Amino acid sequence: MITIGCFHAHYSNIALIEETLAAYEVELVHYVDPGLDRLKHDADFNDVIIHEKVAQTLHWIAECHADAILVTCTLFATVLGQEAKQVLVPVIGIDDPLLQEMRRVSGEYIIVFTNPATIEGTMARVNQALQQEDGSGQLHVSQTAQTEAMCIPGTFELIMRGDQQGYLEAVREGLQQIAENYPGKAVVAAQLSMAPAAAQVTADTGIAIHSPLALLAEYLEKNLGVVRQ
Repeated sequence: MITIGCFHAHYSNIALIEETLAAYEVELVHYVDPGLDRLKHDADFNDVIIHEKVAQTLHWIAECHADAILVTCTLFATVLGQEAKQVLVPVIGIDDPLLQEMRRVSGEYIIVFTNPATIEGTMARVNQALQQEDGSGQLHVSQTAQTEAMCIPGTFELIMRGDQQGYLEAVREGLQQIAENYPGKAVVAAQLSMAPAAAQVTADTGIAIHSPLALLAEYLEKNLGVVRQ
């Protein structure tokens, strides 16, 4: 059985990962650290702090006998390109399956956030994922996928103070409104905490809202070899 150490910024993400992988032979060990989210508005907060904390925690999880690490926070995931290389086990960002899909499927994407602090870093990861090498080995951004970011204002504060139902309803309304206003574009819920609201919009309206959970199990099957029970 594979052991996956799950690195979260909020405890609410635990149940989402447990439910998604309930049918698989995998041990999930959860590590929750809300500290960076609490510090992000401090005047002296910067990327160096994120790098140091994420690097420290990745090493700690790896030392705790994890076979792989799943990082569910988009703020933490923004630095994985560098920090994951320093760890001896595979490190997967929650948005990795979706980024892979965006490389495969062309179209216009609206990537929706509730946490404004994660927008810049996540969009940098998106643009990097869409880079491709040409015949001379030079990188260029693929034209198959065009992206823009939007934020649903006033929502992230709800989940951080424990108002799960209020957060779910506000995100559901925000995602549905964006999808209806931009019918020709694919709407993506960027953060794991948004996945239940995305699923609810799809169930209620038939409008497909992409989320980090939709492709996670299949991605882990292919990249980590997890198997169903």
